[in-house]
Amino acid sequence: MRNLNPVPVTPLTGTLKSRPTARAIIVDGKNILLVYTKRYDDFGLPGGGIDAGESTNEALKRELREEIGAVDIQIHREFGVYEEYRPDRHESNVAWHIESYYYVCSLNAPLGTAMPEEYEINSGLEARWVNINDAIAHNLKILDSDIAGFSVHRELAVLQKIKTELMNF
Repeated sequence: MRNLNPVPVTPLTGTLKSRPTARAIIVDGKNILLVYTKRYDDFGLPGGGIDAGESTNEALKRELREEIGAVDIQIHREFGVYEEYRPDRHESNVAWHIESYYYVCSLNAPLGTAMPEEYEINSGLEARWVNINDAIAHNLKILDSDIAGFSVHRELAVLQKIKTELMNF
């Protein structure tokens, strides 16, 4: 799968934990289906961690059902992978290696009721159709704010690639 990173990735030192994730790109014209997180005031692509023994497709479908209530999606093709290393929020000598796999998808049915996990509820996670230009501008605005989460850099880079390569504007 092609690399979506805008710059070379530098591993961190210390104890390294790994977390693969699967994320969906679902577009409708100039709008894209994103998750807004109130806690971090940012937009990101829906999806999440791939559990042990779970295929990427199974994880993506499970995460979309939980996060945004997608009950029937079609996975069309790979878009790319974004690799990152980031420090653990709680342990000083621990780093995370995260590989986020992005897939172009479509909805075959309207969104149903989401079943978010407790931390997602506490973060104020909600699905929103957003004009991609507005999502990019918003994430750029909060990029260096005190409340921005670690994922905003990744999601901004991927949204910019989606705009130029997938949405053709």
